[in-house]
Amino acid sequence: MKKTTFTDTMIRKLKPAVSDYSRSEGNGFTCRVMPSGSKTWLYLYVFDGTRRKMNLGSYPEVSLEKARRRFDDARRQVKNGVDPLTEKEQALRERQLSPTVSDLITEYIEKHAKPHKRGWMEDKRILEKDALPAWGKRKAKDIKKRDVVLLLEKIVERGSPGSANNNFKIIRKMFRFAVQRDILEHSPCDGVVMPAPLNRGDRVLTEKETQTFWNNLDTCHASDEIRRALRLILVTGQRPGEVIGMHRKEIIDGRWWFLRPERCKNKQAHMVYLTDTALDLIGDKDGFIFESPVSGKPKDGKPREPQPIHVNALAHVVRRNRDLMGVADFTPHDLRRTASTFMSKIGFSDEVIDAVLNHSKQGIIRTYNLNSYSKEKQAAMEAWERKLQSIITGAGKDNVVSITTAKGKDRSTA
Repeated sequence: MKKTTFTDTMIRKLKPAVSDYSRSEGNGFTCRVMPSGSKTWLYLYVFDGTRRKMNLGSYPEVSLEKARRRFDDARRQVKNGVDPLTEKEQALRERQLSPTVSDLITEYIEKHAKPHKRGWMEDKRILEKDALPAWGKRKAKDIKKRDVVLLLEKIVERGSPGSANNNFKIIRKMFRFAVQRDILEHSPCDGVVMPAPLNRGDRVLTEKETQTFWNNLDTCHASDEIRRALRLILVTGQRPGEVIGMHRKEIIDGRWWFLRPERCKNKQAHMVYLTDTALDLIGDKDGFIFESPVSGKPKDGKPREPQPIHVNALAHVVRRNRDLMGVADFTPHDLRRTASTFMSKIGFSDEVIDAVLNHSKQGIIRTYNLNSYSKEKQAAMEAWERKLQSIITGAGKDNVVSITTAKGKDRSTA
C-alpha cells in the first residue's frame, strides 16, 4: 500500500461527515475530523501494552509543520522508553502550580475580573499593555518587589503618572488574587507605594476647558454616538456607563429618564430630568440610543443581539484625541464631576445635587428622607443647562441661547 504523506492542502480539504473520522500518515500520526468541522492532530501509540492517544493541537492553530515536530518529539520519547503523555501531564501540572505571569493574567481575568467587575475589559487592557510585555514569560513566583517598582517608574517616566497608578492598582489586585488562590505565598506589591500623587475626585473642567471640550469635540476622531454620549454626560451629570447604556424605553413622559436599580451603580432606581439640550443629544432613535456598530452583524452564523457601545470606548476616545480636544488630562467621569461642581457654584444644596447624581443617602437621612426631589432636580438641571449654554456660546449668563445637535429642531415649546 502506498504511504500517505500529509500536505497542508490535503488537510485543509478534509470535509466533515455525519460522524467523526480519522486520516493517518502512518506510525500513529493522525488527523481527526469532527462533524463540526474542527480538526485535531493526534499521536496514537502503545506504551507498556496500553493504547495511548496524545493530543498534538488543533488545525489550523497548530500547523502541519508544527504538529509533525511535536509528533517526532513524542515518538522519539516512546522509542527511548518514556511515555510522552505522562511528560505532558507533568508539564501541565507544573504550569498550574507555578504559572507564568501570562497564565496568571488569564486566570485573573477569567476567574475574578469577568465574574465580579463590569469594567473587566479595562483590567485586561491595562495588564496587557505594560505587565504582559515586561513579565509575560516569567514565572509569577519570580516577580519581586523591585520588578514592580521599576515597571511603575518606567510608566511615570514616559509621562503617564495616572496610568502608573492605575497599573499598580490592577497589578496589586492580581497578585492578591494569586495569594488567595495559593498560587503565591506573598505578593510582590506588598510595601510598594503608589507611584504618583493621587488626585482622586478633584479633576473639574474650568469654564474655558468646558467650552474648548464642547467646541473641539466635533474635530475629534470619534463616531457621532460617542460625541453625543460624552456631551450628554456633561449635560446630565450621570455616570458614563449609565449614559452609554441608555435605551429608548427608559425615557418616560417625554422629559424623564428612568434608570432601573440594576442599571445603577448603587442599585437604587433613579429619575433624571431631561432638558432641551439633553433631548437634542438623545435624538429620536429607538432601541439603544448609543448602539454598538457590531449590533445585528452575524457572529458564528447568527445575528448579534442589539447592544450599546462599551463604556470603555468613551475613555479610549478621550485618550486618543486629547491633543485635538485641547484639554489637559481628564476622563469621562470628570465631566460628571464638572456638572455637579457647577451646580454647586450656581447655589444648589448638596442634598439636591446628590439627588441629581443618584448618590446614596447616608445614616438616618437614608431611613427617613424619602423625598424624590423631582422639582428640585428639574430646577437644577435647567439652571445648569443655562449656565452651560452661556459657557459654550460665550453669551452672558442671562442670555440663553439654544444649543442643539438636531438642525432646525426646537423642543423648548414641546
